[in-house]
Amino acid sequence: MKHLLKLLDLTKEEIVEILNLADQLKWENKNNIPHKVLEGKSLGMIFQKSSTRTRVSFEVGMYQLGGQALFLSPRDLQIGRGEPIQDTARVLSRFLDGIMIRTFEQKEVEDLAKYGSIPIINGLTDFCHPCQVLADLMTIREYKGTFDGLKLCFVGDGNNMANSLIVGCLKVGMSVAIACPNNHRPAETVLEFAKEYKDKCLITDDIRLAAKGADVLYTDVWASMGQEGEAELRKKEFKDFQINQELLDVANDGCMVLHCLPAHRGEEITDDVIESHLEIFDEAENRLHAQKAVLVKLLK
Repeated sequence: MKHLLKLLDLTKEEIVEILNLADQLKWENKNNIPHKVLEGKSLGMIFQKSSTRTRVSFEVGMYQLGGQALFLSPRDLQIGRGEPIQDTARVLSRFLDGIMIRTFEQKEVEDLAKYGSIPIINGLTDFCHPCQVLADLMTIREYKGTFDGLKLCFVGDGNNMANSLIVGCLKVGMSVAIACPNNHRPAETVLEFAKEYKDKCLITDDIRLAAKGADVLYTDVWASMGQEGEAELRKKEFKDFQINQELLDVANDGCMVLHCLPAHRGEEITDDVIESHLEIFDEAENRLHAQKAVLVKLLK
């Protein structure tokens, strides 16, 4: 494992190794056991898209591991003035030990890895969100103890979250159902990958069918960053794709609810469901621990 560009690149064994290390680092953190294993290391954090959880968790994570993190906005980099990505990758590789980038195009992440000589971590693109799904899988295993026999149902847009959840869940042995409008399906490359798993992945516009027998219900905002101009149209398209108590009644008893946050309460998820499923905030916390595991794997 040289980079974390997308979960499609990882084996089941590599994913489980990251989760096991994340569990260990979380336990050490809760018991005030220092683990400054990245002392002297520097992580550059490129943000073409703003963030709360990604920035804070990576910055705090590097601090707890003994290293330092540098926040780099487009205003701080010559990328914002047209410097080619290959030049940026080669220069930053001379200064840093790793780069985390949160941006729009997956190609930008892949090109950083292609032209640079240090580990690259995908903090989010329009195609996928591997760091979030590692935290999601960590949370599911904390609550359920296993992945075997579990079903996750994602409700909403077939976006970067749906793409990564399909890949991550299938690789660790879960089954997945995606409930989305037919014109908002996941990426074709992900659907091709899912064919290898035969009947373990369902894509449907029938939300109740998707949620039937689910052990985990998951959703995301209807309009992601960069889609603000489509917000009103998407409210109409997705109005029936909401996690509420009625949908929970279709799922299995003890069903978890997850959300990558930020949530638009009253749209993709109701306020009462969030307030009765605070595992969503354990999930948010686990971004810190899962990403620290990735940092240790790549930078140590």
